[in-house]
Amino acid sequence: MISAVVRVFSILETLSTKKSINLEHLSQETGLAKPTVYRFLNTLRELGYVHRDENDQYFPTLKMFSIGSRILDHMDLPSITRPIAQGLSDRLGETVHLGVREGDEAIYLVKIESKYTLRMYSQVGKKIPLYCTAIGKSLLAGQASGEVDAYLERTRLIPFTPHTITDARAFHQELDRVRDQHSSQDREEHEEGIRCIASPILDHRGSTVAAMSVSWPVFRFDNAREAEYVGLVRDAAKEISRILGAQI
Repeated sequence: MISAVVRVFSILETLSTKKSINLEHLSQETGLAKPTVYRFLNTLRELGYVHRDENDQYFPTLKMFSIGSRILDHMDLPSITRPIAQGLSDRLGETVHLGVREGDEAIYLVKIESKYTLRMYSQVGKKIPLYCTAIGKSLLAGQASGEVDAYLERTRLIPFTPHTITDARAFHQELDRVRDQHSSQDREEHEEGIRCIASPILDHRGSTVAAMSVSWPVFRFDNAREAEYVGLVRDAAKEISRILGAQI
């Protein structure tokens, strides 16, 4: 890396975490010499990215926010996701979906087909329940407890299969596991014969905005590789999250 660029971003990232900060403390937090920090701050001030007040406190201006906002305006989640989803599907040979929440359901925005003839039936635009799908669980796990309670009050937990969780207490426990593991599973809860693993996708605020999943027919799901599957799905979701600005 070019050292000057690294130092500038070290200063900007530190400034972004403070309401304001003086030169001495900024030098201490970045580990850079005060003359170096002072020189870069002056350049950033001239460019309009940093302001110094009458008490010699420095803080970032909204110009940096404006750049970030313009980048977000041009981000297309399906376009960002598709090559990563394709890579995951190529690695595992199975169907990969990207889903987002739409009201009290989830909707598929991206689908990469399995390489096998026998595969899960689905399509972009299809809506699925939240409570009994891996994508839905990942989306709900990112919500506050009160929002989950409100969802459960509005939603009848219909048993799609004998494996569907239909008890609210048990469902809360399931979401706790999802939060702890940063991944969720559908163990034939929506469709018999289908296993799914999903992981949440976060944005720059750390909010869950989508989830990515892989689906297997149960006869192709290798239980001995479950931890590997979870890790691959989680890594793909993290890669997308980082593109969206998540600090993970």
